[in-house]
Amino acid sequence: MNNKKIKNIIESVLFSYSDPITVKEIKEVINEDMSLRDIENILIELQKEYEGQNRGIQIYKVQNRYQMGTNKEYEEYVRKLFEPKKKKSLTQATLETLTIIAYKQPITKVEIEEIRGVKCDKAISTLVEHDFIKEAGRLNKIGKPIIYKTTEEFLKLFGLDKIEDLPPVQEEEKQE
Repeated sequence: MNNKKIKNIIESVLFSYSDPITVKEIKEVINEDMSLRDIENILIELQKEYEGQNRGIQIYKVQNRYQMGTNKEYEEYVRKLFEPKKKKSLTQATLETLTIIAYKQPITKVEIEEIRGVKCDKAISTLVEHDFIKEAGRLNKIGKPIIYKTTEEFLKLFGLDKIEDLPPVQEEEKQE
């Protein structure tokens, strides 16, 4: 194999492998009769090319391992991508709908609306969008209505191991 092809292979390996990698590990991937020094020289050459062109990514050497990473000059822009997105808070109606689903699941939209006394299309749509509920199949009756249940994301959000860990429902006393 010529040096250009080996350089391209090394570049591909660095790009694909998210962890830092040693020269020895790269040599095992290439599987050629090359010395570790020859491979390291190609890595240094690649590193200089990236630096010289002031590219968006660079090749870094950290504790005798090599890794591709963001050019420090552009780090602030990449960081924005990983900032937590501000999630919209749920409305009272959506929280009520989620509570009904959590305690009565699996449950249909019609059953939720009977309990709440109002339409709940928007609330269900929002809960599905946030991955707090999901479609859990359809009932085998006229219209084949969708049944809903909570998701693992719901359990994580409320710090529950399983749905049975929900606190018991407190019945309100009727006033006469």
